[in-house]
Amino acid sequence: MLVLFFLSSGLFLGWSLGANDAANVFGTAVGSRMIRFATAALICSVFVVLGSVAGGAGAAGTLGQLGAIDAMGGAFMVAFAAAVTITVMTKLGLPVSTSQAVVGAIIGWNFFSGVLTDTAALSKIVATWIVCPLLAGAFAALFYVLTQRLVRRLRPHLLWDDMATRWALIAVGAFGSYSLGANNIGNVMGVFVPVAPFSGLDLPFGLALSGAQQLFLLGGLAIALGVYTYSRHVMGTVGGNLFKLTPQMALVVVLAQSVVLFLFASQRLEHALLSVGLPALPLVPVSSSQAVIGAVVGLGLLKGGHGIRYRVLVDIAAGWVTTPIIACFLAFVGLFVLQNVFSVQVNRPHAFELSPQVIERVDRLGLPVDGLAELAGGRYTTQLSLNRTLRGGTALDAKQRERVVRAAEVDRYLVDSARVAQDIKPGWFEPEQIAAVSSLAGREYRHGWQLLEELEALTPAWRLLPETPRNRLDNDRRQKQRRLVLVALRSAPVESPVTE
Repeated sequence: MLVLFFLSSGLFLGWSLGANDAANVFGTAVGSRMIRFATAALICSVFVVLGSVAGGAGAAGTLGQLGAIDAMGGAFMVAFAAAVTITVMTKLGLPVSTSQAVVGAIIGWNFFSGVLTDTAALSKIVATWIVCPLLAGAFAALFYVLTQRLVRRLRPHLLWDDMATRWALIAVGAFGSYSLGANNIGNVMGVFVPVAPFSGLDLPFGLALSGAQQLFLLGGLAIALGVYTYSRHVMGTVGGNLFKLTPQMALVVVLAQSVVLFLFASQRLEHALLSVGLPALPLVPVSSSQAVIGAVVGLGLLKGGHGIRYRVLVDIAAGWVTTPIIACFLAFVGLFVLQNVFSVQVNRPHAFELSPQVIERVDRLGLPVDGLAELAGGRYTTQLSLNRTLRGGTALDAKQRERVVRAAEVDRYLVDSARVAQDIKPGWFEPEQIAAVSSLAGREYRHGWQLLEELEALTPAWRLLPETPRNRLDNDRRQKQRRLVLVALRSAPVESPVTE
């Protein structure tokens, strides 16, 4: 019951996403009066749930890299802060970005917990905020030109043209809803994946749902509820207020937005591109609102830009800028209240030390160790406090300090045979990986890298491959396996006096 209470904020966030973002796949169709709202809501709801369960794993992992929320209380407040932000913006009729709200809330948790924000993951996500609308605008312009040429060549009767456009809007909207569920369910439930105690669920006919898929199913249903109950107002803003759309333009906007969301969510497409040595877009939750707005503006510019209501565009852009800031502030304040007023744990206790073993590890990583000897013996409670010490006492740059901080984290990893049998299972791990872990039964480690180094020495199956496009998928899988084995074997944290 307590787990369901904590998950309620994620369901609230899903409802908010349905009210604000999910309906955008049909906003232009409803705004141009080609499809009734009830029809659009039904199709959107069904396919967004399918996309959430079947394809949600791809984009959900990136948020975990941005901030590894490690307590249910923290995940609850991050989702709640993002949901409140989105709900307020929806009440104002602004199609803001759920992705931005979640990112802002995660950074708020990082600040409160003293955790370093992964700058590489943050840069990747912020870059998509720029690339997403630009890409959608380019696709919309291209698709519109191709559609116009096709219509001129076929010269369909007016009634046939109207009917074909309606059915095309339904088909493309269904595809867009699926893509949105696959891409944006990471925003709704991604922060709960590492901490929710859901185990695999076997279903009839040989089907099964993993713990993450069960979360994604609940989130998808919450999105569907938001579509039905509160999305009509935002549909009007996207569908008619920014730029007057013809039915063909509405079709093009939905198609462009759907393709962009699919590109940022499809693991199969990423695998196909990387397998032949081609670059692939990062699997990141992107905003359907940004994609729709980008597509609408792209068509407006293609028409000369005279019909674009720039004041509405400025209001929308202002919402995009303020959303992560507001969510970050609400998350920070909410975490303080949750921890200090209600005594709810919002993060795990951590410890960091600059021991001789850690300094030796830093040296093996090829990082400069000048100044670290003078700091040896120091112990810290947060990543930020150790980072400040390194910044003042060494010449390490920001990325180098991040690697030192992660190497210095102290925990307790116990290779227990029962836990190995329970959590290190075939399907997730290769047989030689499982055998290597089992051979270390009874051993205990203070740092995660010590355990991983021993596993790497036992079998190449635990080693990361050289960084090349072709190896990216294999390395992503092995990184996930390495994280899973550390979580599975982590015991109670080491307790010892801490000095700052």
